[in-house]
Amino acid sequence: MYHYTECGLDNVWLENGYHTKETAYGPATSIEDVDGLHQAIAVTLTEKPGKVTGKELRFLRLILGMSQAGLGKCMGATEQSVSLWERHGKVPKYADSITRLLVLDKVTGEGRATHIIDRINTVERLCNQRIVVRESRKKWRSELTAASDERFALAA
Repeated sequence: MYHYTECGLDNVWLENGYHTKETAYGPATSIEDVDGLHQAIAVTLTEKPGKVTGKELRFLRLILGMSQAGLGKCMGATEQSVSLWERHGKVPKYADSITRLLVLDKVTGEGRATHIIDRINTVERLCNQRIVVRESRKKWRSELTAASDERFALAA
């Protein structure tokens, strides 16, 4: 069995669906269907009794493809609140329930909640875009880029 900690959770073990190979740097493991694996883990987390832990909340948020700010908007909470829940593991019951519903909706089919998540993610990306303008041969050209564009790291 393979202890799969790469997903950010400490309690996941793979019985099969992976291959281990020796390399010059030590053993390397490859997993056949990572997306399917993550979806299976997510569904299992939504069905577990008791509240999700901070690490589990982070895993589920990443399955949703959401930022901390985006998940916070879904729940009427701040980005800082979501960060605290993930780091300290004290997830409020309402956040636990809403996250489980959102994940089940996303993993099991395109429902209304998935549409809402996609809209929040789109708006968040649009809000974080920057316009980069470049002059070439006495003519200005502009483009939209993400705030995470590596060129902005140099400007900071």
